[in-house]
Amino acid sequence: MVSLDNPEASALVSTYRSLVPVRARRKIVRRVPQPLRNAVMAALALADAVRTATVVWMLGGRRKPARHSAAALLKVVKVGGRHARATLVPGATAWAARARNLHIVVAALEAADIDYFCVRGVSGPLPCVAVPSGSRGDVEEVLRLVFGRNPGYVGTSAARMHPGASAKTWRRLTSTKVLRLAWYVCDPTGELVFGAESGCDLEFWTESDGRLVAPRPNRVVTEVPAARETGWAPQTLFSTVPPAYTTGYARTLPEFAAPLPEDHLFPIDVVYTWVDGDDPKWRAVRDAVRDGKTEADAPPLHEQAANDSRYTSRDELLFSLRALHQYAPWVRRIHLVTAGQVPRWLNTDHPGLRVVDHREIFSDPDALPTFNSHAIESQLHHIPNLAEHFLYLNDDVFFGRPVRPGQFFHPNGLTKFFMSKALIPSGSAGPDDLPVNAAGKNSRGLIAQQFGTVISQKMKHTPHALRRSVLDEIEQVYAQAHRVTQHSRFRSPHDVPIASSLHHYYAYHSARATVGDIRYVYIDLADKLAQRRLNSLLAKRDFDTFCINDTVVADDPDAQARMIDTFLNTYFPVPSPYEQAGADALEAPRTGGLGLSA
Repeated sequence: MVSLDNPEASALVSTYRSLVPVRARRKIVRRVPQPLRNAVMAALALADAVRTATVVWMLGGRRKPARHSAAALLKVVKVGGRHARATLVPGATAWAARARNLHIVVAALEAADIDYFCVRGVSGPLPCVAVPSGSRGDVEEVLRLVFGRNPGYVGTSAARMHPGASAKTWRRLTSTKVLRLAWYVCDPTGELVFGAESGCDLEFWTESDGRLVAPRPNRVVTEVPAARETGWAPQTLFSTVPPAYTTGYARTLPEFAAPLPEDHLFPIDVVYTWVDGDDPKWRAVRDAVRDGKTEADAPPLHEQAANDSRYTSRDELLFSLRALHQYAPWVRRIHLVTAGQVPRWLNTDHPGLRVVDHREIFSDPDALPTFNSHAIESQLHHIPNLAEHFLYLNDDVFFGRPVRPGQFFHPNGLTKFFMSKALIPSGSAGPDDLPVNAAGKNSRGLIAQQFGTVISQKMKHTPHALRRSVLDEIEQVYAQAHRVTQHSRFRSPHDVPIASSLHHYYAYHSARATVGDIRYVYIDLADKLAQRRLNSLLAKRDFDTFCINDTVVADDPDAQARMIDTFLNTYFPVPSPYEQAGADALEAPRTGGLGLSA
């Protein structure tokens, strides 16, 4: 909680006067009582005002607005089979749309001097604002003004939304004590539309015997004195945004500002491993090492241990970073582990990203150069300044919709892992095994030796939730296997999948991990149904994470490249701040046009 003084009053007044035309301000003065006249200061959080004639044109009128006028900011989109109006925002993200809706509601209530407080602990990730039921008339009038200036929607759920400027809508909702408010946003391509699922809930708390009673349960407090004292807290407490952004302050109660047992109070980083397989210098070194394997006791390489498909880069990392920026605003820092390479489009100056060379993390420099992902993964816990809790992703793993820390980590720090239906084959590892099967067998042997249980399932190709301390412990407990894996320059029958399997089973057996559940899909580009599965994924966008992989070289690599390029650009059209501005990558606006500042 911060002081009771309003830290944003002057900004609201200034923005109100600069954004709201004089004619509109005079109309407001005539229509509403003095306490409500400042309500339109909520324009602070909205895009430029859109005039009525422009709205008519966007809905089928003939007048064409100027290219850079406010008219160009409205777009008709289709949501749930129905047409709706959305503000066109370059750089739109799910988290920014949600924070924007909260900011609009708070700004409107604050400007109109209406009593309110933000609520935590309700089910779901949406922000929530409470007002006493006795203020409902004023609240509805203020919101109708805001909806009239900037088209938005109100309803009882994401599936039942209606125009917020309509008197009929409010009459229909008279007895509803929990409303969903949303000002829709879309990106310029129209592929991303953030509507009611990114809205803000408004609760009307009933006043009785000097108490305010919540209309639905929450996990903090559902009854408070009507004569209560509120304070200010960051809006990010109620609607998460990345660390580089701020959204101002909002009123709340001390109970809702205090840390909760369900809060993830520890930082969470992300680690990527990446290689540019088209780099001629890197390929020359790889080929020389591969062709120079003359050790008498070195097993022959399996055909999938060093084939070109393992190193093919289609800039998947660019799109995986877009997905991360779009759907996981709670990540603190990104560490990109490479063999001295840097993607041409990467914004290496971004404070939330650091490129890490293999030479910084390998405990034995003689193990380099390496072309074995298992070897690289064995050294991740040596990354300087890496958080204790982090997600490890390959560049072909993507977030498909908004995700929360709780899907990967318990609030007490325990990790979660996601077992696949695919089984580890029986028997001991041998040179004829697929590298992934040999590694699984080796992991099984270590767990059986240490804990007496026999593991049988592989892991899904999802982000892996890891703890630095557990990886450090594994390096000590399984020193020999760890050393062998580190020194395998290509995938070997002796490898152990430390980050993608052994960590999870070891942490589980030592009471530091649990089995989790995540909605996930794996798409092999070599599958003849790959195009159909990509189309379905694009149409529904209903998976938390997905992996797009190619295990063998395609018969028609150009067609395969076009297929995946079209999919990724359509699914993730919004550039991230981790991309450079210029010909190779368009720069994403840092504020997203959503009332945020960085």
